[in-house]
Amino acid sequence: MRIAVVGAGIAGLSTAWALVKRGHQVTLIEQGSIPNPLAASGDHHRIIRRAYGAAAGYGRLITQAYRAWDEMWADLGRSHLDPRGFLCVSREPGDDAQKLREGLETGGYLFDLFDPQAAVERWPFLESGSFRYAFFSKEGGALHCRKIAVDLVAWLRSRGADVYENSKVTAIDLDEGRVTLAQGGTILGDRVVVAAGAWVLKLFPELDGTLKTYRTALAYAEPPADLREAWERAPVILDVGGRVDGYMIPPSGGAGMKFGSGLHKVPTSDADWNRLPVEGEGEAIRNLFQPPIARVREYRITEVVTCAYTFTEDERFMGVEKGKCLIISACSGHGYKFGAAVGRRVAEAIDDGDIAGLKAWLRAETV
Repeated sequence: MRIAVVGAGIAGLSTAWALVKRGHQVTLIEQGSIPNPLAASGDHHRIIRRAYGAAAGYGRLITQAYRAWDEMWADLGRSHLDPRGFLCVSREPGDDAQKLREGLETGGYLFDLFDPQAAVERWPFLESGSFRYAFFSKEGGALHCRKIAVDLVAWLRSRGADVYENSKVTAIDLDEGRVTLAQGGTILGDRVVVAAGAWVLKLFPELDGTLKTYRTALAYAEPPADLREAWERAPVILDVGGRVDGYMIPPSGGAGMKFGSGLHKVPTSDADWNRLPVEGEGEAIRNLFQPPIARVREYRITEVVTCAYTFTEDERFMGVEKGKCLIISACSGHGYKFGAAVGRRVAEAIDDGDIAGLKAWLRAETV
């Protein structure tokens, strides 16, 4: 079949990869460059981890995610996963870190539990006396997004896929499978897969309400000199406890360490809104992390990047079929780690026609 894929974030790239492997004629269309720094998939790195708390289906789905990434690494000839494990710090009863721990316990997944003194001795960037406990799991790490995108698009081109960069889609004819480009011209597909991330509402405004868009920012920083070695060997920090909804990625893959917080996201009706960082934004994000990160104001901000995400109310992934078009949305920031698996599952559904099964899988209801 001729299949047009709209959007070259990780879901679109992975779907194109899986479709090419199944023998389809694929055209990949991206409104910006690949990788696109404005896309959620265009940042330096993202976390992969087993812990999911109440969303246990996604915790189980990580097994399929790792298998899909391994298949992709074999095709690309190298891995872009830094498997350094993940750490969570609980500061209050019932905080997200505690829920993540409980999810691991329920699933029977192994982790190491540390009292505060032992945790500070192992990870000296933690602030003594500021948390209840910490736990560490080997099943996690950092995926290097930009390197994955560069290698995937090269792989696709080498296998005959047509790749259109800087080509904005303005309309999709659902009955004909015709994709109209802003610069003129159309692309016709037997099927169209839309993986446009936060921009999907520009093509399908009727999904507003099902999907909500948020703007956030991420701060990159340089740690104090005496803590650099500790950070170089540190796990990713999945949650810093309390109400910060904060995570950190140590220096990895040539990129600096990163601070991100769910407290910093704001709703927007437009994924292109306010995409330039504002003065002091990086410092404001960084300062949310003390406690439990000690001396956090000594971390020098080196870069601030903005991201736009779509969310469903329950933060589960979504699939919608409209005529010849299949719309895929890996909602919230946890979508990246499943990118390779999502691509494989979408390609399978296009071949066998089981869209209902795909939707249930995307919601992690059939794992």
